[in-house]
Amino acid sequence: MKNRVAMAALLAVLPVGVSMAAPNNVGCGVGSIIFDGQSGVGPQVLAVTTNGTLGNQTFGISSGTLGCATDGVVAQPVKVAMFIDTNLDKLAYDMAVGQGETLDSLANLIGMEGSDKAAFFELAKANYAEIIPSDRANTQDVIAALNQVLAQNGELAKYAHLV
Repeated sequence: MKNRVAMAALLAVLPVGVSMAAPNNVGCGVGSIIFDGQSGVGPQVLAVTTNGTLGNQTFGISSGTLGCATDGVVAQPVKVAMFIDTNLDKLAYDMAVGQGETLDSLANLIGMEGSDKAAFFELAKANYAEIIPSDRANTQDVIAALNQVLAQNGELAKYAHLV
């Protein structure tokens, strides 16, 4: 009986977890390198299990190897996507005028330094039509366009991978 309840709970939660999973949400380490480029739940589980079993992430983070970064930046694309999805209309308005609480919150969420915010706000305003091409723009389209616009800007390119 307990097994059936546990299995039912897992099956109820699994689709939600899988649908929210980022392309690389297993961290860095040997498992991430071995299963790089593979998609699906199976390779993700194997990658995270390999990383956990070998205990190599600490070494990778300390040394900057095994696909780990030493810059201390933790990207949270799922949180950014959830924020944009929840606030897309307000964010579109703020981008159109080049200022506002929602645009400032996005800048904070991606870890933007205060000294870069004015340039970010101006960039969002100047490229509004590219970032939000229509009233039917969805979150993924906005994220992709915002990353592209940021990557093309010499001053703000360092934030492109955080969106």
